Amino acid sequence: MKLINGGVTAAQGFTASGIHCGIRRNTSKNDLSLIFSSVPCTAAAVYTTNLVKGAPLTVTKAHIADGKAQAVICNSGNANTCNADGIEIAEGMAALTADALGIDPADVVVASTGVIGQPLSLEPIKNGMGELVSKLSEDGGLEAALGIMTTDTIPKEVAAEFELGGKTCRIGGIAKGSGMIHPNMATMLVFITTDAAISPDMLQKALSGDIQSTFNMISIDGDTSTNDMVTVLANGTAGNAEITCEGEDFTAFMKALNTVTVGLCRMIAGDGEGATKLLECRVTGAQTPDIAKTVAKSVICSSLLKAAMFGADANWGRVLCAIGYSGAAVDVNKIDVSFKSAKGEILVCKDGAGVEFSEEKAKEILLEKEIEILVALNDGDHDSVAWGCDLTYDYVKINGDYRT
Repeated sequence: MKLINGGVTAAQGFTASGIHCGIRRNTSKNDLSLIFSSVPCTAAAVYTTNLVKGAPLTVTKAHIADGKAQAVICNSGNANTCNADGIEIAEGMAALTADALGIDPADVVVASTGVIGQPLSLEPIKNGMGELVSKLSEDGGLEAALGIMTTDTIPKEVAAEFELGGKTCRIGGIAKGSGMIHPNMATMLVFITTDAAISPDMLQKALSGDIQSTFNMISIDGDTSTNDMVTVLANGTAGNAEITCEGEDFTAFMKALNTVTVGLCRMIAGDGEGATKLLECRVTGAQTPDIAKTVAKSVICSSLLKAAMFGADANWGRVLCAIGYSGAAVDVNKIDVSFKSAKGEILVCKDGAGVEFSEEKAKEILLEKEIEILVALNDGDHDSVAWGCDLTYDYVKINGDYRT
């Protein structure tokens, strides 16, 4: 297993592109992206738990009900959510894409991200489709990543190479996500591609299992979006024996998938709206996996703790407070808390009580860009990790005039 370049085009048989077609006012930013496989793929997806869902999710769910897809079309700048003609527009995007690529519209995954409740016209998408298809390239992953961004400050792409049955396989992904991100399908949009051969059922099993410890363990602001979706396409061009059941190959595939998703999770969390720091809460010594996850999520979701991390304030009481209201069955008198970064590690709480520590050293540790919040429950053998970011003045500025 090794990390490589390429994002969604790292795997054999995949090309991608991104352009500005006119949906967004800023002409310097891409607003339409395309991912295409030269051959049909098995497909799997997971979606937001929000009852208010973008029309593209409804269309995509129907399109990949047969476990197959061959292309992904995604626009930014408009979520196509809560629109009377939303389904019609999403189906229209699929039809335009399919016609330009010479494939079945039912084999197109459709996604949108941006402002909710604003009408989306097919005109700019139709006018830009020729350029979008003509620019499809094995080097187009970055342009596609740029095209799905909204308030993101950086494109997010990860890829890895691994072995299955003696065959070299690749898997890669791109993501967008900066705000409206909270556990229970907590990523705005993620598109993953692989040249491994795996059946639709096993691909769905792999994805549904993986998100429980990755995308469902991110929180930026406590809001669960209407358009969250993670999609995986597998075209089988690597030539490995198709994975149809659990076993050594499935385990190896899961490890590779997790490598990509964890990488994307960290990028999403670190690029939270207005964020200056990536926060990673590591919980160890829990009685059960659920307790470990509940504690990690509660700590990473605490607005008070996030604000303290922005100010580099070692206010460990806020960690204990978040654990206390999490609902997890823990023994508070056994809990240890430490803060860690590239500048070192410092113990701030032992057995549920404060200990003497250097405020100056703690400040130095917490001024770094990546902070680990280490919680030892000392009550079992299970652990978990959750990701988030600090809460800054800029978060309010960004969301105070998001539509304008």
